[in-house]
Amino acid sequence: MVSDGSGSGATDGAQTEGRRERKKRETRQRISDIATGLMLERGFAAVTIAEIADSADVSVNTVYNYFPAKEDLFFDRAEEMTSRPSRIVRERGPGDSAAHAVLSRLREDVSERNLYGGVVEGYDAFMRCIQEAPSLMARLFLMQQRTADQLALTLREEVSAAEDDPTPELVAHQLVHIGNVVFREATRGVADGESTDEVVRAALRRIDTFESLVADALLNYAVRPGG
Repeated sequence: MVSDGSGSGATDGAQTEGRRERKKRETRQRISDIATGLMLERGFAAVTIAEIADSADVSVNTVYNYFPAKEDLFFDRAEEMTSRPSRIVRERGPGDSAAHAVLSRLREDVSERNLYGGVVEGYDAFMRCIQEAPSLMARLFLMQQRTADQLALTLREEVSAAEDDPTPELVAHQLVHIGNVVFREATRGVADGESTDEVVRAALRRIDTFESLVADALLNYAVRPGG
């Protein structure tokens, strides 16, 4: 993040740059929030870029400057979401395996009832909007693939795997898949009117069941030395 110039010794240029970057972030978020609201209300296909620009009081070109494709407006946090499992693995502690780090964080997400665990009131509307738009579904599948690819690359680097070793990809896809399953079923449970306590219990049971079914080789893959 660029400094906002509030620290001692900051130059006028740094102050201007800080304000400019902050304004860009705020504008980007405002455009995305307005676009998502319109799409949730009327459907992805029914909303045009021109309408979004008008509602956000910016030009169409400004919208495209921030979001090259219409799907980018809806998935404005795609980069954060696709890189998250890799970051969790990189930040794991000594003696912690990749699977333990990812599954532990997934349990926390579910228990905390946050966005990443899918236990969020009203989030079913977001998922319905995706399911009703083929291009959003395609983008979602692409994001899931990119998440697994990034995690596989991280695992390969972490264990210095041989180039022809398929293990990092196989482990990555398994861990990303269980996260997707838990998220999807939690969102479905909320949409079906189940209490959040029920949804949380069911999600945690799925994680426990997954952990009991997979081999120790997966659960103990990429243990960080020093534990």
